[in-house]
Amino acid sequence: MNHRVTKDARKDAARIIDEALGFLYPAALRVAAAVGVADHLTDGPRTPSELAKATGTDPRSLHRVLRLLATRGLFEEDGEGRFRLTETGDALRSDAPLSVRSAVLMITDRTFWLPAGEMTRCVEQGASAFEDIFGAPFFDHFERDAETAAIFHDGMASMSDAENQPIADAYSFPPGATVVDVGGGHGGLLLSVLSDRPDLQGTLYDQPHVLAGHRLNTPELAGRWTTAEGDFFTSAPPGDIYLLKRILHDWDDAQSRTILRNCREAMRPGGRVLVIDAVIPQGNAPHQGKTLDLMMMASLVGRERTEREFRDLFAEAGLHLSRIIPTGTVLSIVEGEAAMD
Repeated sequence: MNHRVTKDARKDAARIIDEALGFLYPAALRVAAAVGVADHLTDGPRTPSELAKATGTDPRSLHRVLRLLATRGLFEEDGEGRFRLTETGDALRSDAPLSVRSAVLMITDRTFWLPAGEMTRCVEQGASAFEDIFGAPFFDHFERDAETAAIFHDGMASMSDAENQPIADAYSFPPGATVVDVGGGHGGLLLSVLSDRPDLQGTLYDQPHVLAGHRLNTPELAGRWTTAEGDFFTSAPPGDIYLLKRILHDWDDAQSRTILRNCREAMRPGGRVLVIDAVIPQGNAPHQGKTLDLMMMASLVGRERTEREFRDLFAEAGLHLSRIIPTGTVLSIVEGEAAMD
């Protein structure tokens, strides 16, 4: 029997090993975000020693981190050993127009990182690893850890900034409607919606500690918005259009049905519920939603869903899925209207 290994087999083995090492890239990315390297490169290239002095780090270790990040085009090292910020890496600046620094710190936080390392347990037990690691479910942990909660809400706001305008532009809101942003965090999406449509009114609905950081208090929105404190598992404020952006993917089907039913019961005649989540496509093509789905599995109790799963979920909540609208982002608008009795 010929046991000679082919060239293609060696190539495939090397590729899989390279992919297994891939977790070290987000680890390095977190270092750069945490110590603020990009903020210290706005005036031009600097050596690792200069950057280490500015960031309070070890120059040799920092150089090794930046060397890896340079292979992905976030930084570039010149012939004199200085690093400069690239156009792509500019988004790591804390003051960039669409800064992702807070998003990186959230995604790579231990609340996501540690459960991901226990994914085998998730598959074997069919449940999140989060509570075993942190002693409480995901959002309960945030209620007792204000620092982690702040990282999460700041990160979600940062992650959303690049998505909100395309989402707002993708939907034709009815004239004079009251738009309720359910679990809307700091209100970035509602801000984009109201800024484009001066005839609309808005309600930002969330828990008190979240609403404290809202961004709606701007001159152009004066008199057109309000905040409402509450729990979307219990009720929803009255309105015409309900936004649920990155909400249902956090929760299982039973919990998601409760949220949808509360919106269905509160909405005015002719109202709509807009679930803004990734819609997992069929086939083997890459899609960020397939990656996010594993984050949901490891740390939370929800999941990213297919069109069929959304359709069934809506029906069980007294809604009819009327259409799915692409937004130019990884998220789609899944529109629901009251089902016929």
